[in-house]
Amino acid sequence: MDVLALTDHDTTGGLDRAAAALPAGMTLLPGAEISCSVQVSGRRIALHVLAYLFDRAEPRFAAARARLRDDRANHARRMVERIAAAGHPVRWERVQELARGTVGRPHVAAALVDAGVVPTVEAAFTREWIGSGGRFWLPKQQPDVWETLRMIRAAGGVSVFAHPFASARGDTVGPEVIVDMARAGLTGVEVDHPDHTPPDRERLRALAAELDLVATGSSDFHGAGDRRVLGSESTSRESYEALVARASGAAPITG
Repeated sequence: MDVLALTDHDTTGGLDRAAAALPAGMTLLPGAEISCSVQVSGRRIALHVLAYLFDRAEPRFAAARARLRDDRANHARRMVERIAAAGHPVRWERVQELARGTVGRPHVAAALVDAGVVPTVEAAFTREWIGSGGRFWLPKQQPDVWETLRMIRAAGGVSVFAHPFASARGDTVGPEVIVDMARAGLTGVEVDHPDHTPPDRERLRALAAELDLVATGSSDFHGAGDRRVLGSESTSRESYEALVARASGAAPITG
């Protein structure tokens, strides 16, 4: 592995530290995983869009990320309160300690693992716990995916739809939404992901080819407590170079 993408949820706060720690020969692809949603048949479905190589200082997108971070923290705190009220030993203070910065659902999941309530982060992201529609999940206000795609593009970045068919995480969208996203400026789609089955990958790869989207892969590794292995899924050199070629807001960082 010689290229690593860092895409924390709604923040670029770890990028400078990651860049400073790069070993010789390793390249960092800077980005963020942006929370958003789409209206489908009268209901809102949460989505994640990976934004790469955008200008971090672009004011509109920077302000949107700041709002998302505030909303994420409040949302996470309310979920922790619900979990604790049900008798599970999870404390907000511990969630903050584990986050060491921007707090979100992954840190609530990490706290559940830390407290011995669930065995893995993946187990927390199910309907039994804090997966979309789950027992302790709470809806939150999220920007529209169409506005998100516009902001990423205006900041010179490229956009990749993250884990679109990962149904274990909650509600997913159909191919028609990906078609509309491609028309709205989506750059790529995450095909090779731990939560995608072989048929999912086959459908997404065909859709990417049909829509001229860059097909990517990712282990979606979330740190300590995550059973997934860093680098277990990857992006081809050709796809990586296609993303870099289409971006104008920032450049990869090489150690």
